[in-house]
Amino acid sequence: MAKSRNKKRSLSIYLLVILGSTILGASLGVFSAYLKSAPSLDQINIRQDFTTYLYDIEGRLITDLYKENRVPVDITELPEHVKNAVVAIEDDQFYNHHGINFTAFGRAILVNLRDWSFSQGGGTITMQLARNVFLTQKKTIMRKLEEFLWAVQIERKYSKDEILEAYLNEFYLNHGVYGIEAGARTFFGKSAKDLNVSEAALIAGIIRWPSRYSPFVNPEIAVDRRNFVLARMEELNYLTPAQAKEAKNEPLLLAEKQERVLRARYFVDYVTQQLIDRYGEAMVFGGGLRVYTTLDLEMQAIAEKALQEGLPINPNHSGSLVQPQGAFLALVPQTGEIRVMIGGRGEDRFNRSVQALRAPGSAIKVFLYTAAVDRGITAAHVYVDEPTEFTMLNGEIWSPQNYYGTFAGEVTVREAIEDSLNVIAAKVANELGPQTVIDYAKKMGISTFVEQGRVNDVALAPLALGGMTKGVSPLELATAYGVLANQGIKTEPTAILRVTDANGNILEEHQKHQKVVLSEQTSYLMTDLLRGVIERGTGKNANIGRPAAGKTGTHQDYRDAWFVGYVPDLVAVVWFGEDNPERMVYQGVRYGSWDAATIWGNFMREALKNKPIIDFPKPAGLVEGLLIDTKTGLLVSDDCNLPPEETRREIFIKGSEPTEYSPRCSRPWWQGLPFF
Repeated sequence: MAKSRNKKRSLSIYLLVILGSTILGASLGVFSAYLKSAPSLDQINIRQDFTTYLYDIEGRLITDLYKENRVPVDITELPEHVKNAVVAIEDDQFYNHHGINFTAFGRAILVNLRDWSFSQGGGTITMQLARNVFLTQKKTIMRKLEEFLWAVQIERKYSKDEILEAYLNEFYLNHGVYGIEAGARTFFGKSAKDLNVSEAALIAGIIRWPSRYSPFVNPEIAVDRRNFVLARMEELNYLTPAQAKEAKNEPLLLAEKQERVLRARYFVDYVTQQLIDRYGEAMVFGGGLRVYTTLDLEMQAIAEKALQEGLPINPNHSGSLVQPQGAFLALVPQTGEIRVMIGGRGEDRFNRSVQALRAPGSAIKVFLYTAAVDRGITAAHVYVDEPTEFTMLNGEIWSPQNYYGTFAGEVTVREAIEDSLNVIAAKVANELGPQTVIDYAKKMGISTFVEQGRVNDVALAPLALGGMTKGVSPLELATAYGVLANQGIKTEPTAILRVTDANGNILEEHQKHQKVVLSEQTSYLMTDLLRGVIERGTGKNANIGRPAAGKTGTHQDYRDAWFVGYVPDLVAVVWFGEDNPERMVYQGVRYGSWDAATIWGNFMREALKNKPIIDFPKPAGLVEGLLIDTKTGLLVSDDCNLPPEETRREIFIKGSEPTEYSPRCSRPWWQGLPFF
């Protein structure tokens, strides 16, 4: 009997040993697998997202770009009390452990078991960094075990100061703010290196529970939390009792809470897309780039005001966006730097200054007259403005009409431009040939001509009246007119001058791209002709009391209104029209280029009011001051008795000036005798 019991006991022990060994082996296997799951040191690369900043031409902040608003800070720049405040409240054994504080973790487990919750984490600064940078915020046992492994590896790879610096740049403080530097700027309007003890303790206190401890949300609770941090700093001998008491007595003086205001948003979108194309979205919204742009915030504000006050409102429109919409773009012709960009009025993302292609109307006439002048037609050349029929390639007859439906008879090219006569423009385009006009416009910067297919722009009507198949953008019109302002040199437009990384290393620096496309003489003569548009012609509303040139453009159905004009160092384009092209006739009032010219003039007067008046540089190779007969384009002698209104002093490119005298000059009979 005893023998049988001993057998059973031995069998039980044997089974227990086998079971224990199995469990131990399995446990060791699991533990071994757990250890093997630890990340390699090569995997431990702390990368944090930092805010990108966009600045205007004067270094003023336009906006910031981020997914997490974080400003990098170097730990060596921070005073000891800033670092000590965070260590005191978040991990007072930070300098004594190797990533895991087992005592604190055990205490947290007991509290969690007692409360049957995950309220206590027992996490060190290193573990929090591992969780925030490499893992998730999900509260599970497996994630906590992963934290241990990542924390140990982080401590193996980085020094304590490097870990603390990363943590100081990482934690969340509510209001979209991450890290000590962004927190200091947000709550106190200063850099983290300038925080006093009380301020540093307040920010450190927010880390544990940002939604509750934010001073913007619960100022009294935030102060209590600050005082608790100060008490911990005193206990750890980071502060003397006197220092702690003084800090606790300090009143809470917060910076005014700043709502994020996005200025020049169409320009910001334009620049942001270029940056994404070059560097990728992650770098743009997390790389801490510093982007120095060409925008002038003061000019931008002036343009926004002029456009908003100058645009009409369609009282019958019921859509989400106000109609008509408008666009404004200004750039420096010598450098191509975009100073102003307005893509509409509303909250949409469609940038009409760049993306919208609309019929330019008579603004296109600049290209046909530029081609004419460059090919020897002078400002004094006379055409007859009269009913005219043109036979198109398809056999149709086209009879262009002037704006007022009248005809002026004999007019010079100068008068035809100033009064924007359609018949004369058609005659000049026909004389040159449509393809010639297109070629000049293309080399000046217009890329949207349709030159093939059943419907195309190689015809008189599109080139004389501006009814292009696709249309043209304000940016390209500004670039093309800028050629005339820049003595025949085309400069590619740019919005970005320089980009640096978060450490100030230059990633790119803009280089001008220029090409001579016209002679200085042609450019100057065209500018002189376009000055007349403002001084005497259809663009009188754009007269700003200083040398300026420009051209109006109105769609024949009042669907588009333009004014493109320039002074020697600034080109500006105004456009407005309905997004779904409709006639801009509201309550019986027609709107067109005269309104665009008014907006342009209001902008230029304000933008240039403190700048010296300068004239367009005059090149050599011109002949000036020749008196001509405006009915024949020929010279007028000093003793000719033509009416003064039928004569004019004119300028010519040398070699193109008339040499014959007008037959309309009446001369006494004896002046024909040989001895006279």
